[in-house]
Amino acid sequence: MFSLFPKFRFIFLILFSALVMGCSTLPTELEANSEAVITDYQEWVNQLPEASDIRLGGVIAKITNLENKTRIEVVNLPISKDGKPDINAEPSGRFIGYIDGYLEPLSFAEGRLITLVGTSTGTEDGNIGEFPYTFPVMDIYNHRLWQITERVVVNDFGPTYYSCSSLHCRNFRTMPTQGRVVKDLE
Repeated sequence: MFSLFPKFRFIFLILFSALVMGCSTLPTELEANSEAVITDYQEWVNQLPEASDIRLGGVIAKITNLENKTRIEVVNLPISKDGKPDINAEPSGRFIGYIDGYLEPLSFAEGRLITLVGTSTGTEDGNIGEFPYTFPVMDIYNHRLWQITERVVVNDFGPTYYSCSSLHCRNFRTMPTQGRVVKDLE
């Protein structure tokens, strides 16, 4: 009878591992057309004439609706395996993406976090303020906007005393509580 417990633990461990791995997979809207996808900005810049599929993310710097397509200028941030831009990393450059049709500028506002999937089409000369800049360019076929959510984690380690009289209790803290704000992307 006791020999079944290790088997149950093993099965539980496999199921738990599958559940955890399932939570950190790439969203379907960020899947690329090929298996060889470039996810590093500098690698893309180094392979520009030959690069094919790219998945990059960052902060929207500018959006311009043209006659038949929309131009998105993005400040690149490294992305994780699940496609989320790293909001704690330093930017490593800028790139431009073109997507067919109209995008609402309020939804795709400056400062929003985005991940784009597309094919490389070369470079485009432009300016960042007065500074001349050569932007790598992609034609976008998939994208995802991200939302920053915040939650507060309170570390309540101090001793607490309760003064109770009948049904009414009061909570007295002898030490201040500490906490921190954690930012996540959804």
